[in-house]
Amino acid sequence: MSPAIRMMSMALFIQIFTFFLFTATVSSFPPGGFTVDLFQRRSNSSSSRISNTQPGSSPYADTFSDSSEYFMKLQIGTPPIQIEAILDTGSSRIWTNCLPCGNCFKQSGPVFDPSKSSTYKDKICDGSPCSYETIYEDQSYTKGTIATETVRIQSTSGQPYVMPETTIGCSHNSSVVFRTAASGIVGLNWGSSSLVSQMGEDMLGLMSYCFSGEGTSKLNFGSNAIVSGDGTVAANMFRKKANPNMYYLNLDAVSVGETRIETLGTPFQALDGNMIIDSGTTYTYLPESYCDKVRTAVEKVVKADQGASTDNMLCYKTNNMDIFPVITMHFQGGADLVLDKYNTYMMYGEVTCLMILCDPGTPILGNRAQNNFLVGYDPSSLLVSFKPTNCSALWS
Repeated sequence: MSPAIRMMSMALFIQIFTFFLFTATVSSFPPGGFTVDLFQRRSNSSSSRISNTQPGSSPYADTFSDSSEYFMKLQIGTPPIQIEAILDTGSSRIWTNCLPCGNCFKQSGPVFDPSKSSTYKDKICDGSPCSYETIYEDQSYTKGTIATETVRIQSTSGQPYVMPETTIGCSHNSSVVFRTAASGIVGLNWGSSSLVSQMGEDMLGLMSYCFSGEGTSKLNFGSNAIVSGDGTVAANMFRKKANPNMYYLNLDAVSVGETRIETLGTPFQALDGNMIIDSGTTYTYLPESYCDKVRTAVEKVVKADQGASTDNMLCYKTNNMDIFPVITMHFQGGADLVLDKYNTYMMYGEVTCLMILCDPGTPILGNRAQNNFLVGYDPSSLLVSFKPTNCSALWS
């Protein structure tokens, strides 16, 4: 939902951008499945908030991660320049730092210079370039102009997926409160300006990813994105009027070992979605009153001294994972996600912390909880599917 903690849905545009209804034309690529490799970089900074077609005949590529965020490489402009951007199912805009960049956070690679691209074109509002501003809940922000540009995604098949006249944000003023190597964000939600929406009808809005804690992860579109087979469970997916571009799930209960904590009878109870699934947030967040019940259940099982923590995390002075209970998340539709210890606990030296945080903001299922699940989004069926998978070994 955000590159750091969680995204506060706030797009402060000078104009009402009806041009976001634009759908890019895809060229130089046959219809069907498409997959992108993802990457993960390790750093010492703190975390923020398929069809039957075989891989050999259907393209796929990689992503990577930095500070528990997942990135993809893509090329923009003509001639193309490669950028690295955070994958964010909690936002819709595709944006990157652009020259001139008088106040931009430092990125690892070159900053995109629109003056050197023959395919860059500003969107015009009342005779001037259309402006945008997005502010994130941790006070990270991006400000700039809306433009169209050619976007190319290299696949491991060797053939690029080309999207001419794709709507992007060209950021001339940006700041993040966390350390990152990325130059921007790739929005992947239901919004009309997101990457998956601008891919057009060939992809049918189908998307899936498989996040690995180590090694290669995958991002899939179209026919490659169908998740099925043994072990697959599906949760109902919802759109809410108050925030229609987000992917909502409905959490019915959380089990801590053999103790099941129902949302029924609590303010968290809902029938039409009470939690956002977000690739751009590391941790999982629950509302405070319900979260306290989950933490209390963990405390009853773990026999170790509690340790100092940051971010209001529940931490223990131990690095023995065996003493921690298995946590299962029960979603409406019959998806019972039995989470591995890696999904729910994190070691910081001799201290181990629960990665479910109590927070008054929007409840979030973060990317750490999604690690080693093949997670598929099917807008037509309104389902999110989960299949336990060794993501680092997928198609290797």
